[in-house]
Amino acid sequence: MIVSGNGFAKNDGKPTSTCFKSFFSFLITFILMFLTWIVLSGKFDPLLLWLGGISSFFVAYYFYDLLFPVMESGYGKVFFRFISYMPWLIWEIIKANFHLLYLTFHPRMKELIDPHIITFKTNLKSDIAITTLANSITLTPGTITVTADNDGVFRVHAIDRESADALPGTMLKKVAKVFGEEI
Repeated sequence: MIVSGNGFAKNDGKPTSTCFKSFFSFLITFILMFLTWIVLSGKFDPLLLWLGGISSFFVAYYFYDLLFPVMESGYGKVFFRFISYMPWLIWEIIKANFHLLYLTFHPRMKELIDPHIITFKTNLKSDIAITTLANSITLTPGTITVTADNDGVFRVHAIDRESADALPGTMLKKVAKVFGEEI
C-alpha cells in the first residue's frame, strides 16, 4: 500500500498486514461506540456496562470499515488536520448565525435577503474532500449545497449576496489543506 497525497491508501501490489489494520479499525470503532454509549446513557452499573460493551462490540464488528476504511500511516495526519479544521468551522458557523440574526431582525429584511444560486468549480479530487466541503457549506447557516459532483462542481444556494460572495473562499482552501490537495 502507498499513501497518496490526500492521506488515503492505494494498492501497489505488495502484501500488507491488513489483519492488523482491520483490527486497529475495529478497536478504534469499538472504543468510540462504547464511549458514546457511556456518555449518552450515563449508566455505570456493571450489567449495563457489560450490555453496552457487547452492543458496541457487535456494532464495531459489522461496521468498523465504515468509520475507518483504511488505517494507513497518512490517515493520522489527515485526522489531526481535520480536528484542527473543526474549531475554524465552528467559528464560521457562529459568525453566520449572527449574520442571519442581523438579516432577520433588520427593518429592511426584505431588501437585504436576496437569494442566489451560485456555481463554482474546485480542484478537489477525493470524494471525502468534496463531501467535507459540501457538508461544511451546508452546516454554515445561510448557505445550502444543492449539488456537488465528482468533478468538484458545486451549486450552492445563498440567502444573500454577502454569503454568496464568500464562496468558496477560505473554506475551500482549508478543506484542501486538510486532505493534502492542491487548489
